Amino acid sequence: MASADASRARPDDGPRAAPGTHPHPRPDAEGADDGLRGLEAGLDALETGTAPRRAPLGRVLLRRVVPPLTSIALVLLVWQAVYAADVKPDYMLPGPLDVGRALADQWYEGTILDVVWTSLSRGALGFAVALAIGTPLGLFVARVPFVRAAVGPLLSGLQSLPSVAWVPAAIIWFGLTDTTIYAVILLGAVPSIANGLIAGVDQVPPLFLRAGHTLGATGLRGVRHVLLPAALPGYLAGLKQGWAFAWRSLMAAELIASSPDLGVGLGQLLENARAYQDMPLILATILVILAVGIGIELLVFAPLERRVLRGRGLSRGKG
Repeated sequence: MASADASRARPDDGPRAAPGTHPHPRPDAEGADDGLRGLEAGLDALETGTAPRRAPLGRVLLRRVVPPLTSIALVLLVWQAVYAADVKPDYMLPGPLDVGRALADQWYEGTILDVVWTSLSRGALGFAVALAIGTPLGLFVARVPFVRAAVGPLLSGLQSLPSVAWVPAAIIWFGLTDTTIYAVILLGAVPSIANGLIAGVDQVPPLFLRAGHTLGATGLRGVRHVLLPAALPGYLAGLKQGWAFAWRSLMAAELIASSPDLGVGLGQLLENARAYQDMPLILATILVILAVGIGIELLVFAPLERRVLRGRGLSRGKG
């Protein structure tokens, strides 16, 4: 009777473990989900190679440093050959050594760093404001059909309009002030950023949006957690193009809207060199403008692009 009462008192007891062994806990739903997620992550890592072995330093230098240095050396050799052939007089086409001396003179005078910083700070601030304006504008145009039909062609037209065309109007509107320069930067960069985001949103599969809506990611949450991450490759392309337009717009504005009150940027230095017929300094300034643009691409946008592509399994990121 005692054993029967005991068995009735514990009707839910399962089979006892064998002696010397420990009973295993029954897996719950959360443990099963964690196991599935871990399995999916492992399969994704095997398929896309998200954790590649880092390439040796020598191979990295061979693949990323040697090719651009080789191209620069070829350009300098061709330049020197054209200079030695006297295709143009020296005062019209100086040699690489003359341009290097002009750049060295600016360095020893302590002016080139201030000039570069003036232009770079203006470009960075203008691009940041353009980013703050172009991002919500692009989302609004991409998600509202009526607004897209009304504003979309205008954005495309503004993007194709040369930024230098805005400089005379901006000077009349704002005078020879920093506002003129920033206005030209915004008019050049905002359409590119907005159009890049619109193109990225257009490439988002509708299934992603429906899945996010099912999970409760609606409104701003859906934009933040679903739409923007899915549209990131196109958005990043728009940011790169927006920076290129901002930098070109800045050079055009500094070249035309020159005033002692504005300080000396790269565009102003280029105009001063033209006024003095200093061709070595003109070419040296052009090379600095080119170097800054390439540097921003390599140090800012290229790492971002590699990270985005690697996160989507589109690039192995070796080296």
